[in-house]
Amino acid sequence: MPKVNANGVTLNYERQGSGEPLILIPYLSADNTCYAFQVAEYAKHFTCISIDLRGAGESDKPEGEYSTELYAIDVAALMNALGIARAHIWGMSLGAAVGMWLAAKQPDRVKSLSLHGGWHKSDAYLKTVVQGWQVMAKGFGSVPEMVIEGIFPWCFTPDFYSRKFDVIQSLAAFVRSRPAMSVEAFMKQSNAVIAHDIQSQLSRITAPTQITFGRHDQVTSVRFAEPLQTGIRNTEFYVFETASHAPIYEATEEFNQRTLAFLQQHAGQAAGSSS
Repeated sequence: MPKVNANGVTLNYERQGSGEPLILIPYLSADNTCYAFQVAEYAKHFTCISIDLRGAGESDKPEGEYSTELYAIDVAALMNALGIARAHIWGMSLGAAVGMWLAAKQPDRVKSLSLHGGWHKSDAYLKTVVQGWQVMAKGFGSVPEMVIEGIFPWCFTPDFYSRKFDVIQSLAAFVRSRPAMSVEAFMKQSNAVIAHDIQSQLSRITAPTQITFGRHDQVTSVRFAEPLQTGIRNTEFYVFETASHAPIYEATEEFNQRTLAFLQQHAGQAAGSSS
């Protein structure tokens, strides 16, 4: 897969499809393949650029602390390296947090912003959940196993997890097949989640923004909806009623239809890709 130097690190990415550039930012511990079920549809209409954040996948794993703001600086630098002046920015969970920083710091570069399971500032509940994952990662000595045993139960409703355990097992096999994030890198990335706070910057976001949540999500629940809708001036809001933290898997068809419709609504008028 292609790689570019961006903000002093080598970032790995995958490009699929054609049309206006759509940059997809991964969630916690994931690499560029995590939105495969979405890219399959989006790439029919957009040039999808799926990335490995620093510390993940096949991107560099530099020393030092990571933050959601730093990740956004990396994404902006990747856009520069690829000759992309303006793009649709899309993220779930951690990816949404990073997207907010990019849209706040460089609003002229974001044509639309898609925030799925996002949050403006980590609260005590979210911090406690993520700290539990950190303990499990150290205990397992394996990030993939921690994801499967520790994070998966938070991503799916009990009903989906039990009735469709074959799907859970397939997703577990997929997680194990990808380049494994190190425990050290997971600690840095999860610390970025714990420290995330963009509340004071939300008013700087000018791009039309889609905000979605899973009704049964506890980690980034609808408790974060009001601050995001109040802070960001131009928003569209939707709740996936049957899903938890991962509607991309629990309500794939509905999720893809709703999110693609938003993207297409804001396509046109030159998003600004020169490559």
